[in-house]
Amino acid sequence: RPPADEPPSERARAPRQEAGGGGGKADEDLEAYRKRKIAQVDSLEKLGRSGGVYIPPFKLARLQTEIEDKTSPEFQRQAWEALRKSINGLVNKVNVANIKNLVEELFQENLVRGRGLLVRSLVRAQMASPGFTHVFAALVSVLNSKLPEIGDLLIRRVILQFRRAYKRNDKIVTTAAIKFMAHLVNQKVVSELLALHVATLLLERVTDDSIEVCVSFLQECGKALEELSPAGSMAIYERFRNILHEGEIDKRVQYVIEGLFEVRRKKYADFPDLVEELDLVDEDDQITHEVDLLDDTIKGEETLNIFKAQPPEDFAADEAKWKHISAEILGIEEEGAGSDSSTDSEEEAAEERADQKTTQTILDFTEQDLVNLRRSIYLVIMSSLHFEECVHKILKLNIADGQEKEVCTMLIDCCAMDKMFNRFFALQAERLSRLVPAYQEHFAALFDQQFNTVHRLETNKLRNIGKFFAHLLYTDAIPWSIMTQIKITEETTTSSSRIFVKVILQELSEQWGIKKLAARLKDPDMDPFIGGLFPKDHPKNMRFSINFFTAIGLGILTEDLRKALERAQLVKNTEAIEEASTASSSDSDSDSDSSSSS
Repeated sequence: RPPADEPPSERARAPRQEAGGGGGKADEDLEAYRKRKIAQVDSLEKLGRSGGVYIPPFKLARLQTEIEDKTSPEFQRQAWEALRKSINGLVNKVNVANIKNLVEELFQENLVRGRGLLVRSLVRAQMASPGFTHVFAALVSVLNSKLPEIGDLLIRRVILQFRRAYKRNDKIVTTAAIKFMAHLVNQKVVSELLALHVATLLLERVTDDSIEVCVSFLQECGKALEELSPAGSMAIYERFRNILHEGEIDKRVQYVIEGLFEVRRKKYADFPDLVEELDLVDEDDQITHEVDLLDDTIKGEETLNIFKAQPPEDFAADEAKWKHISAEILGIEEEGAGSDSSTDSEEEAAEERADQKTTQTILDFTEQDLVNLRRSIYLVIMSSLHFEECVHKILKLNIADGQEKEVCTMLIDCCAMDKMFNRFFALQAERLSRLVPAYQEHFAALFDQQFNTVHRLETNKLRNIGKFFAHLLYTDAIPWSIMTQIKITEETTTSSSRIFVKVILQELSEQWGIKKLAARLKDPDMDPFIGGLFPKDHPKNMRFSINFFTAIGLGILTEDLRKALERAQLVKNTEAIEEASTASSSDSDSDSDSSSSS
């Protein structure tokens, strides 16, 4: 470019002079101009989408084609920008009519490298156009069936978006986020447990807005919940009924809830879970993710949205790998030896991954898996209508060896938390103990633990747990050997432990009758286990036990102990008489000796 202070006539003549004179100099100037422009484009690209000077598309394309090194950082950045623009354009154009064609075009882009861009574009498009949420969910379902990491990343980002909006009380963003989650449940991209957790969270603190949001959520995914978890859906609607009966909400919101029940009565005719044109994935190909709504370890991986240059050899390898994956997904067969070599390389890569899995050992000390297991068990228990259904679901959880204790602990805790004793939990414990011996052992061990810490429990929890174990005893689901550690004496019991024993014995008497209970306790085989209930080691302890059973209305059980106390008292009296007679005889002997000496 000529200097700025050069006259216009000179500027006009300069090219003609160079063209007429030295051709080599002109070529050098053009080469320098080209390199300068490429450098300017690179610097402008680094400013971001909104920075720098506008470059016409035709000029930018011409400059890109002039980059010879297809693995250089400059080319990688330009490829990244092209990928971003292509993904945004395809996502913004998707609708019911063209979704099949656009899916094929998307799979031609490098979705492994651009998965962060794709997920960001989907979330933004859904937020801008909530009316097309079912279309975006169908698109995610297809992508998830081939690349599950895309579905997992999208779910995590939507959950984080919902959390932020819920904390800020942002009703618009919250409604859009849960609508996306509802349609992902409909497409079976995410488990129905997430939907139950969302509904439970929204109804935890009842406000007009939370009820409206929850109603809109259930309208979108209620039909799928009815099919996938009927008991959980029933519990949610039962909660809505209780809210209506309490009558503490605004009249308008009450009409909203009644409208939801009307939608349910019509079997969600106006809110289908899947449109026929958007049912694109076979059930066998569907991949359903299980993500906890309140998991603190969820990360959005926002760094995937940012360009990061790769070493040239890694960039070339990733491009070749994606071309092979894309061809395999789209069903494009490679010709000749290329196909054989790619197959061989794929098999080698699979073997390498298998070797890595066998050699790598990851130790998780955060116990996050244990927390997730407890939450899953709790949701299964609370979403079951009948105890047999709950036991079936628990056995289907594929609980690892040694983790049965978590199920037992959860059943005891749930039973303790109720205001009144609910036999639902005890029936589950009974059935599990009969089906799997490991549960029987864990319940027996937990009885010892509960008895040793019973002084920490409130009276209501103490009664519920006592009746829980009484049920297991009178159904013979656990052995009577658990009673071995109980010893009814003033020194070895507290008021709490005595109440605990009283509840168990009174419940056994109520279920069996006093005669059957007495006959069971008099069984010789029971002597090693109930010796502590009827101690015979000291008259003081015998009196204390007799008084205890008499006070709780079960004095008839102490007949043998009373006889033993009478015998002990008789022996004591006899020994006292003998001692008295011995003392008197010795006194008379001493008196006779003294008189004879005088």
